[in-house]
Amino acid sequence: MLRISCLPTVCLFLLLLLCFPGQNGEENEQSADVISVWEGDSISITCSMKVSENEVGTYLRTSIQPINVIYVSKLNTSYIFPALANRTKYSMEGGNLRITLHNVQESDSNIYLCITFVKSKDHHKTLSGKTTIVLVKARTSGVIEQSPLYVNPQQGQSINITCALKSSQEDEEIYLLKTRVQPERVLYISNQNTSISPAFANRLEYSKEEHKIVITLHNLRKNDSDIYVCAVVMENFSSISADGSGTMLLIKEAEQTDCSSSSWGIYTLSILVALLFSALICCSLYHVDMKKYFQKRKPNVVYEDMSYRSRCNTLVKTNAYIISD
Repeated sequence: MLRISCLPTVCLFLLLLLCFPGQNGEENEQSADVISVWEGDSISITCSMKVSENEVGTYLRTSIQPINVIYVSKLNTSYIFPALANRTKYSMEGGNLRITLHNVQESDSNIYLCITFVKSKDHHKTLSGKTTIVLVKARTSGVIEQSPLYVNPQQGQSINITCALKSSQEDEEIYLLKTRVQPERVLYISNQNTSISPAFANRLEYSKEEHKIVITLHNLRKNDSDIYVCAVVMENFSSISADGSGTMLLIKEAEQTDCSSSSWGIYTLSILVALLFSALICCSLYHVDMKKYFQKRKPNVVYEDMSYRSRCNTLVKTNAYIISD
């Protein structure tokens, strides 16, 4: 019996991406949105503006070599960083500030922070909001290379993703990011801190060897399918550098599912064979005259007439030589 196995392709994965767009969970202080695009595309970042008397305005600020990309006051007056003025637009949508950056460049890769400026009594203070990691991928390779390009393991198996740095510095920061189906920060490594996404708790290990980091993902699940990108923040660079292609991870169905399907197939085939065998026996018996096997047979008796022999034994023979007196 032929066994049918699933052979997923890149086209199937792209269809998956179209059917299941990126979904962001509830925001919290430890989570970060991830946006991954190619150079020349557009991105949008939404900052929540709390409607209150104490609120003064909202900033969108970069974390690496900080600049204020845009500031919008409660009165809807604004300031846009001059170098980005011709590529940055904003709009108010309810209680949210939506900032759109057009024709993005690799230098736009950064960590963007939404910051609310509020007035408290006689002084002002800032409140941190949502964090968004933006990766703008160039067509040429940057300071980091990643392998493999594509991997197709089964559920429960493990894979390795290698992030190789072309140069290494002491203050570098390494990220592993999911960038398509469910964008999130999977791993963050620095000299001072290491952070692993709760979704990969107890399922992720890594080792660092000179200019190379090998990240191992264990016990893979079906919803781990995504595009994983290695990114690095170098001390002498003003933005995040990432591998353009990343690693496409597509999880196949578990082996036990195939075994179950095969078992049902074998079970069905066994039933069919048994039915055919039974039908063959019935047909054979139907064409055989069974009466001769079940009729009462006559006993095999040899009849011998013993009457003559009996009479012969009872005859008295006369002695011819007897002389009577």
